[in-house]
Amino acid sequence: MGQARGKTAPQGQGATGVRVDGRRLRTQESRRRVVAALLQCVREGDYDPSAEAVALRAGVGLRTVFRLFKDKDGLMRQMSETVYAELSSVTNAPFKGDTWRERLDDLIRRRVTAFEQVMSYRRAALAHVHHSPVVQLNNRLLQAGQREGLVAVLPERVVAQTEIVDALDLALCIDSWIHLRMDRGIKPAQAKAVVKRLADALLAGEPD
Repeated sequence: MGQARGKTAPQGQGATGVRVDGRRLRTQESRRRVVAALLQCVREGDYDPSAEAVALRAGVGLRTVFRLFKDKDGLMRQMSETVYAELSSVTNAPFKGDTWRERLDDLIRRRVTAFEQVMSYRRAALAHVHHSPVVQLNNRLLQAGQREGLVAVLPERVVAQTEIVDALDLALCIDSWIHLRMDRGIKPAQAKAVVKRLADALLAGEPD
């Protein structure tokens, strides 16, 4: 048999491959729009947005929302994962400073900045923590990660004092920030000063 003219498209490519890739890209874009709409609803104060509200904001059909996320809990799991991912990326990097107190100050600065960005999402996710295993898991990971990050900057003599570490962990966690900012209505700069004063008071008398 003579050799066929032209090049044969590699397996998996061609018209069918283009259609599949196009469908995948459209699905990814729809998912991005739905997630962005969900986060925008929450940022605006709707901590339990309906699937209909999310679909309307995203400019997609309600069926598309449920096809991508199965149910309302799927949207809230995405919210929880967003909080965990954003806080981990900001607070898990090595902290700067020549002394442990300087590194602790850097930890506080980074945390309150990150907390301010995601506190609305955190509150929305916690509304579903009791009936969502995924949200529960992300919550445990978040709490453990915050404590590990704190312990990493403290000297061993402080780490050995469990009550002080527990108190610092409480003072420097996102839920305390939410209490100051959203429940008490304290401005960011003042809330940061409160957090810093708590940390300083707990560590008073500890040498550098």
